[in-house]
Amino acid sequence: MEESINSARGASENNGASPSESVADILERQLDQVIAEWLARVEKEPDLTCIALTFEERTGHLPQLLHDVIRRLRIDDETRAPLSDAAAHHGDLRSRQGYTVAMAVEESRLLQVSIFSTLHRSQKHLDFNKVLPAVVTIADEVDAQLKQQMLRFMAADEAKLVKSA
Repeated sequence: MEESINSARGASENNGASPSESVADILERQLDQVIAEWLARVEKEPDLTCIALTFEERTGHLPQLLHDVIRRLRIDDETRAPLSDAAAHHGDLRSRQGYTVAMAVEESRLLQVSIFSTLHRSQKHLDFNKVLPAVVTIADEVDAQLKQQMLRFMAADEAKLVKSA
């Protein structure tokens, strides 16, 4: 009885809407959809598809990168976020696969678009007061991941130059 009263009270406080979820919970629950949307966007970009990759080669890094975003969303603002090892490995991988810096940046941009599109579709489940800070955190984390990728990408380029000299 008490549970149904609390449920009714929670529903009336939300104007009958379903309870709000955290951005991290939504991204975790919709991880496969974010990846599918990202892949669909990538496949529309001839500059990215000019390098033939299998599904795993193209998307295998995304679950860990997204888990790093989700982890970052769940830590408090005062805690320094750890660097993404997955992003560094991804930079190495894309360098070996023949990507350019511009291609890696475009993939990162498409990841942010896919994440934000997922949140937009889930907006009825989100507490609007928490969305903008989460968007800032997501953008910061994805950009930090891109930085890690580029550092490794440039290190790989430097190693190639040294090896060929």
